[in-house]
Amino acid sequence: MPGPDTKTGEFGIIETIFSPLTRNTPGALGLGDDAALLSVRDGHELVLTKDAMVAGVHFFENDLPADIARKLLRTNLSDLAAMGAQPVGYLLATAWTKGCDEAFIKSFAAGLEEDQALFGVGLLGGDTVRTSGPLTLSLTALGEVPRGQALRRNGARVGDQLYVSGTIGDGALGLQARLGKLPFLDDQDRQFLERRYRLPDPKITLGAVLRDHASACLDISDGLLADAGHICKQSGVGMTIHQARIPLSDAAQKVLETHPDQWTAILSGGDDYELCFTIPSASVQAFEEINHKLGLHVTLIGMITEGEAPVLLDSDGQRIEHNCAGWTHF
Repeated sequence: MPGPDTKTGEFGIIETIFSPLTRNTPGALGLGDDAALLSVRDGHELVLTKDAMVAGVHFFENDLPADIARKLLRTNLSDLAAMGAQPVGYLLATAWTKGCDEAFIKSFAAGLEEDQALFGVGLLGGDTVRTSGPLTLSLTALGEVPRGQALRRNGARVGDQLYVSGTIGDGALGLQARLGKLPFLDDQDRQFLERRYRLPDPKITLGAVLRDHASACLDISDGLLADAGHICKQSGVGMTIHQARIPLSDAAQKVLETHPDQWTAILSGGDDYELCFTIPSASVQAFEEINHKLGLHVTLIGMITEGEAPVLLDSDGQRIEHNCAGWTHF
């Protein structure tokens, strides 16, 4: 796990800062060997996902290092949740810039430690190098799921009901707030939206529940309409989404009261990290009972139809034309 110039040096950083993060992952071998050893429980499959984050693209260069670390881990855990997997551990690669001194790295590691305790996961290994910039981070999360029960995008069928978790659009609006583009918001609403952008909430518990109920699932990272479109493409179906049913936070509703054009950001801005999933009609009642019992905070927003793409409807059932392609790097 070569790196930045610090008093302790590369191996000191590994031993004193990152090795303690492996206390709950014995397969990491204390980061003292070339690689980790990992066994998957009988009857389970290994689920792997990787996300990268770059300063100035995925986070602000003056963000707190602990928050940067937590967002990096959480975005990956959201992918595991979308597959119905329980986290097992993660691999971390860091390309530190000259400005990332030992205090910065310690704060980064403290953020990881906080969320490790919250989500029951630990470090397995990785690498640390030096770069002229920008700060670049990559994390590979590993999870496990009962064999044959992983949630996929390709199982939706005509007649299935379409749900989302949480509230939609807060991440995109939070970015705008962070950039000073929503000056009319009061401090409480601005801080709420900014936090939703900085610290997504991976739905691990919901993902596990959905293994017994959902026909298709994914996490919303690039915008609701764009990501829902992936279910359509993979499943060979269409869908209708009722705009009035899309769950919004109080802060998002206040934005729309004076700026209805922000629907575009809400539908396509990304950074929600909520789950979008389909439930067969025959399973809806059982799922709703579980939802009521556990308080899963999910909302029915539409249904699967014949076709090949999401169709957005207004309160009168009329089609709303949109250009919500979603976030893309290219």
